[in-house]
Amino acid sequence: MAAEPESEDGAEKRRAGANGAEKRRAGANGAEGRDERGAEGEAVDERGEDGDGERGGRRKEDADEVGEEERREEQASDDRGGKEAAEEENEVEGGREAAEEGREPEDGQGKEGEDEEYEDGNEKAYTDGEEEDEGEEDDEREEGEEEDEEDEEEEEEGEEGDYDDQSPVEEVALTVATFDDPALPCFTYRVMIIGSIVCALLAFVNQYFWFRTQSIIINPIAAIILSLYMGRLLARIERRYFNPDALPFSVKEHVLIGIFANCGSAFGNGNAYAIDIVTIMKQFYNVQLGFFPAFLLVTTTQVLGYGWAGLFRRYLVRRRAGRGGALSLTLHESDTPARGMLTRAHFFFLITAISFCWYLVPGYLIPIVSCLSWVCWVWPTSITAQQLGSGLRGMGLGAITLDWATMSAFLSSPLAAPWFAILNIAVGFALFLYVLVPICYWGDVFAATRFPFLSSGTYQWSGALYPVDEIITSDFRLNETMYAQQNLAPYISVFFALAYGLGFAALTATVVHVALWYGPEIYQRTMSAATEVKPDVHTRLMQRYPKVPWWWFLILLLVNLAVCIAFLELNAFFQLPWWGLLLSAALSLFFTLPIGIVTATTNQQPGLNIITEMIWGYIRPGEPIGNVCFKTYGYISMTQAIAFLQDFKLGHYMKVDPPQAMFAVQVFATILAGLVNLGTAWWLYDTVEGGLICKINDENFPENSPWTCPTANVFYSASIIWGLIGPERMFGPNAFYNNLNWWFLGGALAPIPFWALHKLWPRQTWLTKVHIPVMLTGVGMMPPATPINYIGWITMGFIFNKLIFTYRKDWWRRYNYVLSAALDSGVMFMALFIFFGAQVETPSVSLAWWGAGVTSSDNCPLAMCPTDPSAITTVISACPTYAGS
Repeated sequence: MAAEPESEDGAEKRRAGANGAEKRRAGANGAEGRDERGAEGEAVDERGEDGDGERGGRRKEDADEVGEEERREEQASDDRGGKEAAEEENEVEGGREAAEEGREPEDGQGKEGEDEEYEDGNEKAYTDGEEEDEGEEDDEREEGEEEDEEDEEEEEEGEEGDYDDQSPVEEVALTVATFDDPALPCFTYRVMIIGSIVCALLAFVNQYFWFRTQSIIINPIAAIILSLYMGRLLARIERRYFNPDALPFSVKEHVLIGIFANCGSAFGNGNAYAIDIVTIMKQFYNVQLGFFPAFLLVTTTQVLGYGWAGLFRRYLVRRRAGRGGALSLTLHESDTPARGMLTRAHFFFLITAISFCWYLVPGYLIPIVSCLSWVCWVWPTSITAQQLGSGLRGMGLGAITLDWATMSAFLSSPLAAPWFAILNIAVGFALFLYVLVPICYWGDVFAATRFPFLSSGTYQWSGALYPVDEIITSDFRLNETMYAQQNLAPYISVFFALAYGLGFAALTATVVHVALWYGPEIYQRTMSAATEVKPDVHTRLMQRYPKVPWWWFLILLLVNLAVCIAFLELNAFFQLPWWGLLLSAALSLFFTLPIGIVTATTNQQPGLNIITEMIWGYIRPGEPIGNVCFKTYGYISMTQAIAFLQDFKLGHYMKVDPPQAMFAVQVFATILAGLVNLGTAWWLYDTVEGGLICKINDENFPENSPWTCPTANVFYSASIIWGLIGPERMFGPNAFYNNLNWWFLGGALAPIPFWALHKLWPRQTWLTKVHIPVMLTGVGMMPPATPINYIGWITMGFIFNKLIFTYRKDWWRRYNYVLSAALDSGVMFMALFIFFGAQVETPSVSLAWWGAGVTSSDNCPLAMCPTDPSAITTVISACPTYAGS
């Protein structure tokens, strides 16, 4: 039945509970707020399709018929009488439909989609199904008075009926509200205090984990959930002791704190990318690097891309297909669970406690449960069996992980990626590791059997480790004479070589894929410089707020470039001249848009790391540190620009006002996070393993130490291949790996067949889900990622983002991201407890038994052995001196 109008006394209580928010809306945003709420009510009507298919479609058709009838009657009516008749008919139709289906009217059926105002001064929360009847008749009457004028404007623009008041991305539609309350507090002292705390905490924890073998990245959602309760507590303290009229902690404040958290986790990447430059300079090349130059390097690489991010706001912030706001925006909804279900808060703390207790098992007591490679244990003397079964150094056939840290390491949380992206990565992973790599390895392509099956190291032809110290000068350049005399060409495993081939293909595939699928949209938005193409409700609501001036971005860019040029020229050991910096920035700028579109659509990001190091390797070979610096400025500047815009997208969905607050928060938080990242790493260099952290090839490095720094070691190998030796010697016309250059062409051709098939059969929607760049880029995380990371990640993604999302959508919507955050939180707290309780002062305190991985991390030592009888087997002492299987 139709809801009855609320009494004046009830309305008065609700207004009093908002602590004066209604008065502010009436004074500052009166007419505009009512107009927007009218649009929002229509938006909620359109969300009929979010329910069951047939009922949702019927509600939408009824709503359309009612809207047309209202316009006809309003045109025929003399003044208010026609509008009142239309309102009555709307209410009757909504009540009739509800009666037919045996339910109460939903949002948008005879009422406006306003946000719920909690009693007793609690904050307004974005709700998904709560009825709001206050002022219903007045609002509908005011809406009717404005409809004629709005319809005329839409007809003049030729866009009547074109507005879509909901995101086409279902995850966003399920979590993001289509209305705004300008009275909510936003950029407050609470944001700065709580945001700085969570940013620094995440930066410290993620940097700590970065050096470990399973370098789990603590998702910012965990901090976002905790900050919700911190914000509410701070608001209560303020109201009780300082300001009784203080406004409650709002969702807009929470979003800005979430941006602090994103910066603290380097937007899900864990830490500042340039930390790996600092690590290889101090731990591998033994450069006497001071803290202040290192800080400038870290800060400028993280902030430079923000300078040109403003150029792409039209394409990446206001794109209707973006996923930027779909992760944790349900936290401010009414948390009243159905019978037999927990509140989100109870669920979060329960799972956090379980995760905390369980991680003691893989983190300390029985580490081998992180990778149960049982095939190796069945055939303990077979190299081939261990190459097939090892989840860390082989193909991982049959391998199982019971460790959340392993599942979410390198690839971030599997619960946060859309299923079609997970499926694309799964297909790419299977084709690469279970088809291509075995064919090439046992076919002895690139002399594969002389080297380990899965390794990111560099070797001599004999199979021995590459002697970098013999061919590098005191100023960290290639000693051409020694290199020529000893003929020390480096070699890599076929797995590592093919991983580089995937990187080549991913770059060209990204450009072609975006041109084919999104080229018309890019062109349309470029041509429409003054108007928005079919803006959704979120874009229309944000039009009330002033945009961030373009010159803010320009000043930020110029200041960063000036600082970069100054400290690079003053510190010659960085080996990057000023014109190299400008070239890397131009390259990053060019790829920001196409890669940004892929990221916004799939939540997966192709990288520029390979192409940048290749370009600089051809321009300035023999300079390893200059190569990684050029790569970082060229690659991470683009990544940071896209991440900056993703946070703007989040603020866009949540109507953060003013947008200038997002700009200021991101710049400040990024600098703070970089400082904490560097300080933590600097401390660990001298504290862990007697200063041998990351030096896995040092003879004094403890066996089975968790401080192997897998990413830093890959970074070091890349500096040798692309910087010290150079791509001309590695991939040039006469080089051993020159055939890998054909992957550039293969990547460019790969998206074309699926695009062409879609044009021939447009109703085959599955073709739109075939995403070649995601297939290639997702697998590109190996190395440093290992097969067990992918196996666990894909399995969890299938369970939660396919099965549960499809068959238990209400549960998924309520708990999915909370579960991810809780699992991260439990692992984080237990890992820190283990480190400070048993490892920081006495690193030798560990359990030495079979379950701790005595012979290797998964008890598959022979997986690293070469199978060529002539290869030297000094890499692993357990390897036989002849080929065995």
